[in-house]
Amino acid sequence: MTESAPPNRRLPLAGLRVVEFTHMVMGPTCGMVLADLGAEVIKVEPIQGDRTRHLLGSGAGFFPMFNRGKKSIAIDLHRPEGAAVARRLALSADVVAENFKPGTMRKYGLDYASLSAQDPRIIYVSCKGFLPGPYEHRTALDEVVQMMGGLAYMTGRPGDPLRAGTSVNDIMGGMFGAIGALGALIQRGITGRGQEVQSALFENNVFLVGQHMLQYAITGEPAAPMPDRISAWAVYDVFTVKDGEQIFLCAVSDAQWAVFCDLLGFDDLKADPRYHDNNARVRLRAELLPILRERLATRSADELATAFERAGLPYAPIRKPEELYDDPHLRATGGLADVTLTDGERTGQTAQTTLLPITLDGQRLGAGAQPPRMGQDTTDLLNGLGYSATEIEALCADRAVA
Repeated sequence: MTESAPPNRRLPLAGLRVVEFTHMVMGPTCGMVLADLGAEVIKVEPIQGDRTRHLLGSGAGFFPMFNRGKKSIAIDLHRPEGAAVARRLALSADVVAENFKPGTMRKYGLDYASLSAQDPRIIYVSCKGFLPGPYEHRTALDEVVQMMGGLAYMTGRPGDPLRAGTSVNDIMGGMFGAIGALGALIQRGITGRGQEVQSALFENNVFLVGQHMLQYAITGEPAAPMPDRISAWAVYDVFTVKDGEQIFLCAVSDAQWAVFCDLLGFDDLKADPRYHDNNARVRLRAELLPILRERLATRSADELATAFERAGLPYAPIRKPEELYDDPHLRATGGLADVTLTDGERTGQTAQTTLLPITLDGQRLGAGAQPPRMGQDTTDLLNGLGYSATEIEALCADRAVA
């Protein structure tokens, strides 16, 4: 069983300061990863607060999910006094992260060129829609790059492109930004100099579909959308079974096929020379799958799951996200952690969030500090930057900070 990290455990990035000028999902994910690894991550919010604090529907979980473990300071970058505070804060950091449109940070003297001129050791992570090139000034969203990058085509039915069911590019783009920051930190330890790191939604999406691009390059055959694909394995599908339940069943090797047939009493299929190996079964998949669907239709999902578990064959129940709160593996291994909600009707209540899917020294990392209230650390951070009580009072009175 995976243990939970003790509260006094020293995490690998302890002592590292990250200042993030981020919003929505991609940039905050970068900061969340670094925070979970132990960095002090300071979220710079507008005076009105990060707008994801108040999103409805599919955005309701954005702020508590991607901003846990951080401090919050609210700064009005449009005011010269506010921009000056932001620059001083950024220059106190090891890593600065941002995910605004190209050119935005330059207006406030918060771009890499401006900051690195004063501190050559600074590492600067830009999370963008596109890496520098012909598309870099386009406005990008996860769904935009899924459509133009082949992922929606691969996920949907032919002629019906469908975005993936979660923010895959936003989240992974932020993760790649964090990976780049970690690499830059190691290099800084060798050379003494920082650098700029860039990650991008579109290039992340292209990386995700790279296997399908190579499929075409190698075989000359375009990759078909998932529902219409030529599978690499004959038994690798969702089956509708007794009482309309569904279960995903697999047999991806010849050895697993033999176990599959023995387990379910399909001796005739095992003995049929037409199905002698996986590639043969793949070629005859159109006739094999209807046979399997008919035979499995009388078995219950629980019966099949129990049998496949015992035999060591891969299988999966079809779960909804909300059902994962009761998943015995997640609960037993510390895969969920409580967070206190900071905004909306449920302010002050707790909910459970997911953790980074890694262990260090056999332990999950935990969720760190609770998601911050807007501007909760403003005064402490300004004190740490050397502002006097009178200066802080004046900045707050002028709404340069909050």
